[in-house]
Amino acid sequence: MQILITNDDGIDAPGLAAMARAAARRGHAVLVVAPDHPSSGVSAALGMRTPTESIIIQEEHPEGMPPEARCLVAEATPAQMIYLAVQGEYGEVPRMVLAGINSGANTGRAILHSGTVGAALTAAVLGIRAMSVSLAGPDPHHWDTAEEIALRMMEWLEFQASDGRVLNLNIPDLPMDQLRGLRAAPLASFGELQAADIAFPTAGAPDLRRAAVTYEPALARDEPGSDHYLLAREWVTATMVRSLTDDFAGVALPTLGQIDPGHALARHTTATPAPTTPWSAPT
Repeated sequence: MQILITNDDGIDAPGLAAMARAAARRGHAVLVVAPDHPSSGVSAALGMRTPTESIIIQEEHPEGMPPEARCLVAEATPAQMIYLAVQGEYGEVPRMVLAGINSGANTGRAILHSGTVGAALTAAVLGIRAMSVSLAGPDPHHWDTAEEIALRMMEWLEFQASDGRVLNLNIPDLPMDQLRGLRAAPLASFGELQAADIAFPTAGAPDLRRAAVTYEPALARDEPGSDHYLLAREWVTATMVRSLTDDFAGVALPTLGQIDPGHALARHTTATPAPTTPWSAPT
């Protein structure tokens, strides 16, 4: 089977090589296409990253990659790479997309912002089976564990329908024999993810002030049974997620002729309190 592997940590990330090794062990034809530098937190963005507005793709074979894998590095976002693959730009259109293995967890509804999950969701929307995999921890080390879990779940996914859903896996940074097992887990209200730093110009100085954009577990609610909760308790978590969908449940929209502009203005001037979120500051 033709497999496309990508990530948002960059071409040299150890998790990318681990995922490629897992796919090669399954006997798949492996194509790796990854960003030239870390792109965490880009979600499913398709915006151009180069001044020329053209994507530059080059052959490269990073350390740790299986010798039979074809590896490309691109000045593009992970989701852009999926669209290029579907257009046949790399040759045969992949039958499965594997995103990761990400350095750090991607749990809860915060996965909306993940470039790793964003690539997998893009593939699923385009009708391709997809799995995103993350190894928890600020500086994870047990890539052999993540590779083995990815291999086993890849085999399961091969026999599932391409129905627009993504299998999102999160793996504790532990030796294989210390894992408690695999649990199906719903998304936490917030969860955890990583994002690239943002550089700000500093007034009167040539240097840039860098602001780290890392959303720590402190922002996540402690919700028993959720992916974030179970991952912290040494379970591998598996969540089936779907991209954006419409939802009109409980809503009866008016026609334009039924909307009274005066009443609409009154509703805007009498605001209701904002809902509490995991990151809301106390008032």
